[in-house]
Amino acid sequence: MKTFQVVGIGNAMVDVLASCDDGFLAENGVEKGIMQLTDMARGVELYSKIGPAQEISGGSAANTIAGMAHLGGRTAYVGKVRDDQLGAIFAHDLRAQGVIYETALAGADATDETGRCIVLVTPDGERSMNTYLGVTEFLTPDDIDESQMADAEWIYLEGYRFDGPESHAAFAKAIAACKGAGGKVSLTLSDPFCVERHRAAFREMIDSHVDLLFCNRAEILSMYETDDFEAALATAAGEVAMVACTDSENGAHIMAEGQHWHVPATKVQIVDATGAGDLFAAAFLWALTSGHSPRDCGRAGCIAAGEVISHIGARPEADLTALMAQAGLT
Repeated sequence: MKTFQVVGIGNAMVDVLASCDDGFLAENGVEKGIMQLTDMARGVELYSKIGPAQEISGGSAANTIAGMAHLGGRTAYVGKVRDDQLGAIFAHDLRAQGVIYETALAGADATDETGRCIVLVTPDGERSMNTYLGVTEFLTPDDIDESQMADAEWIYLEGYRFDGPESHAAFAKAIAACKGAGGKVSLTLSDPFCVERHRAAFREMIDSHVDLLFCNRAEILSMYETDDFEAALATAAGEVAMVACTDSENGAHIMAEGQHWHVPATKVQIVDATGAGDLFAAAFLWALTSGHSPRDCGRAGCIAAGEVISHIGARPEADLTALMAQAGLT
């Protein structure tokens, strides 16, 4: 048995969550419902204008790995933070979940700081993310421990991490080590604008290396440059062994083994959509590495996504293991 069920690689961030209305978004030039990259000056400006905020360790893949650890999964994470206050908070929070986190810190004298994402949540639960990557942008192949990747059943690659000068090389090193030891590769597309920036690199990775593709409706339509959702699903299913595509309140579509399952969403009152896709992936991977069927992996994902959107923040507050037990998934 390998030490890790899943090792995630992504942007190590601290989320700053604040509520606002659509007027605030318009007044400050924030495009609703997507992730926008900002520089340090823009991040400071927005932070000065928001109301009361909650600071929580985040980052897409880190949320997924923390969620899986919450379910009892054996996990590790790779992502770069600086030796500063936010970096210490990030590392402590992740390790407190039981995640192995050993990525070398950027020194306190580094030009950039630990990355942070200002998440503006409107009354409809939609989140608009303004991300200063900071030192996490500079993850390099040197940060990839090949023995750790080889000791993973799966690696989970965050699409957002494609924004970085040496990220593609770091991913390539991780993939080679994992696949060389019989492991498998999962990728999340992260955001339709991320897909637009890196479509060619995504397509090459999907065609050559990916065994499980996570995405949502907007991302898969962007990836295959079509308005036909069913056609996009079919194209993806022809390229990878398994596709897990979420569709907001319509649930999720799972494609594997020549079959297509539709899994309904868990009905909850949406408070904050932040982390829905992250926790869907967390529970899906937990169920997959626990031997569940593709359809039941989708069920687990929808349950976890429903829990996380019922409150502020992208980490679970309820006992996910108990929720899975209630659904007959333990």
